[in-house]
Amino acid sequence: MPEQACRLYLITPPRFEPRAFADTLKAALDAGDVACLQLRLKGENEAPPQADAIRRATEILMPLAQARDVAFLINDRPDLAAELGADGVHVGQTDMKYAEARKLVGPDRIVGVTCHDSRHLAMEAGEAGADYVAFGAFYKTDTKTPISSASPELLSWWSELFELPCVAIGGITADNAAPLVRAGADFLAVSSGVWAHPDGPAAAVRAMNRIMIEEGTAR
Repeated sequence: MPEQACRLYLITPPRFEPRAFADTLKAALDAGDVACLQLRLKGENEAPPQADAIRRATEILMPLAQARDVAFLINDRPDLAAELGADGVHVGQTDMKYAEARKLVGPDRIVGVTCHDSRHLAMEAGEAGADYVAFGAFYKTDTKTPISSASPELLSWWSELFELPCVAIGGITADNAAPLVRAGADFLAVSSGVWAHPDGPAAAVRAMNRIMIEEGTAR
């Protein structure tokens, strides 16, 4: 199998019943290469989830990911990532400063940072020590309301100048992923593009991996 220049970064749906979702997740993870899974729960009207909901979902889903060498990240809650033994945390610009998140999770866990469409924010995060920067939204998305719109040129600029991995996020599907892979994304963060795929999540993972191999080897 060719080495992939770009890998899949799965994000959970915002609301689900963990035990019922477990079989869906297993099918997706077993269908092809997945680098990591981010647990991103939201309450009604995008309210922050209860800590116990995060704990329960992590208890059920994290072993499935880690058994397959898929890193398990928790969105917005570095305290729970440390408490529960997750592989890392993803923080947004309005959630918590990188330095505070790093202090909570320690030096060995992953800390990724949302940078929207900002070169300045990405360089700041990189200089501070973030493990990856995330750019977006690249396409219209119903998963969350984006506050910025990014172009593939941003990925090209970043990948040409910096070694720190960059993640593309926002409305990505198998139908629109190719330009982002060609532009230099190291990871494609996908949520509804996998879970809501008409042929099922496993088919979506296979399709995404085909595109990332084909387009990644050409760049």
